[in-house]
Amino acid sequence: METARFDYFLPPELIAQEPVEPRDSSRLLVLNRKNGQIEHRTFSSILEYLNEGDCLVLNNTRVIPARLIGRRVDTGGKVEFLLLSEVGKNRWEVLVNPSRRGKVGTEIIFNQALLKGKIEDKTEAGGRLVSFEYEGDFEEILKKVGKVPLPPYIHQSLKDPERYQTIYAMEKGSTAAPTAGLHFTQELMERIIRKGVKIATLTLHIGLDTFRPIKEDNIENHKIHREYFRLPQEVAQIINEAIKNEGRIIAVGTTSTRVLETKAYQVPSARGDKRYLVEAGEGMTSLYIYPGYEFKIVDAIITNFHLPRSTMLVLVSAFAGRSLIFKAYEEAIKKKYRFYSFGDAMLIH
Repeated sequence: METARFDYFLPPELIAQEPVEPRDSSRLLVLNRKNGQIEHRTFSSILEYLNEGDCLVLNNTRVIPARLIGRRVDTGGKVEFLLLSEVGKNRWEVLVNPSRRGKVGTEIIFNQALLKGKIEDKTEAGGRLVSFEYEGDFEEILKKVGKVPLPPYIHQSLKDPERYQTIYAMEKGSTAAPTAGLHFTQELMERIIRKGVKIATLTLHIGLDTFRPIKEDNIENHKIHREYFRLPQEVAQIINEAIKNEGRIIAVGTTSTRVLETKAYQVPSARGDKRYLVEAGEGMTSLYIYPGYEFKIVDAIITNFHLPRSTMLVLVSAFAGRSLIFKAYEEAIKKKYRFYSFGDAMLIH
């Protein structure tokens, strides 16, 4: 399928530059993929679409201060690193800006040599492998040297960095927030639990593909970046019990969706139809979901409005159908919804 079919024009003023307060006061577009019906609500009303016995699956990754600005040792030129993933002891895959200053062998110092990095190699995805030298604890060094990275389409600084974290963010390692979860408040979560909805929490550390559009002419030729995930045994048990009791599995975000579908496995069914559960595990996933994919676990997705030509837009198009997703996006633009990371939300069910 041609990548151009996943392009669209968004008026720049609809790109949200800051989050709304409170979190759950954002707008919510509800899309019924069975009949194509669209409703316009606020996110706090998500509770009305959740039933007792459903399972809400969250990604508890936490964004680290992954944006580092330093100087080349040889020329003094400014260089910016974006940490993507840890690949070994004191070794990271990073994006370098400007890329021309990311030559192999280049040494960069940060914050008066509190941290020193040396570019060792290039990666297939266009990043660099960097080895770091420092004294003390790396997490503490990052707090002093780095900043929480915001997407490039956000042009103003964030007053409270915690607003780019979900309220349940715990596992450090992401370079971007799982933005579908930014709309939940503690009070809303408590109301959801009181209604009898099960909560399952997994981890996927978000990396390169959040920042990289599909550049190939056909979406099938795109290769997605590998990202670390963890699905604990007790979490798999909660999800599987919900499936066995015919509760819906509602993924909060495309990241949760990819982990669930990565760990799906087929089980025998007395009715002769296909039946799937999830198995626990951790590792790296490069699952790329595009139209034609058969969803095995996920029954509904809570998500934001995604960038053109992005793997996230392709994923939701696989879930609801491209024409229906673009119908919803056209409606959202017409109604002046706020788009992207700090924007409004969408429930596809």
